[in-house]
Amino acid sequence: MTRAQALISLDIGGTLGSAQGPGLAARLAAASPLGPKEARRVMRDVLHTVPEITEAVVDRVCLALRIEPSDFPRDLPVAPLVLFPGTVEALRALSDMASVVTLSNVTCTEADPERLLDLLSPWVSAHFPSCRTGYAKPDDRAFQTVAEECGVELSRIVHVGDDWECDIQGATTAGARAVWISHGRTVPDPRLLVEQRIRVAHDLVDAVTHVRHHLTRSDS
Repeated sequence: MTRAQALISLDIGGTLGSAQGPGLAARLAAASPLGPKEARRVMRDVLHTVPEITEAVVDRVCLALRIEPSDFPRDLPVAPLVLFPGTVEALRALSDMASVVTLSNVTCTEADPERLLDLLSPWVSAHFPSCRTGYAKPDDRAFQTVAEECGVELSRIVHVGDDWECDIQGATTAGARAVWISHGRTVPDPRLLVEQRIRVAHDLVDAVTHVRHHLTRSDS
């Protein structure tokens, strides 16, 4: 297997590490009466896919979240990403198997590409934040964009992430393979687990073996 034949895409928050403090999306979700889960779904469509925050975007987001424009946080500092223990070692191992990229749902105020380069180089070769691609997971087009820009068939992508809906359902619906980072949680849909041959790992370190399994199977 050569590096051009396969690709590993990684979610960031909850998979590689966690933000040190709440960012824009977290603050908006907390302010919305919709509740965190529904608020995040709304923001995927109206906030995470825009390249800049304009007044029109603020108005649209606030209307969708049912909050006042005055409640929209402004000039927030970027909450730095703190990598989980073992992430660097896992990235090194994954990059020995195939090219590695990130694929994340993130606002343009939180993307912080320069810090990501510092944290994840040389093991991660490219970053695909939703605010740049214009598509947020679980939209098929988020995964298709990665496949097209990297010149890889979707069936040759293994995506690793901790969000069942965005990362796992999104990846498998698009045609990629998937490894779910459970952090000890119960599998939400065991039926899909079997049908789509989804692998379950406790964390990214554990996921290395499962990614290797997927890549080996797709080579046979």
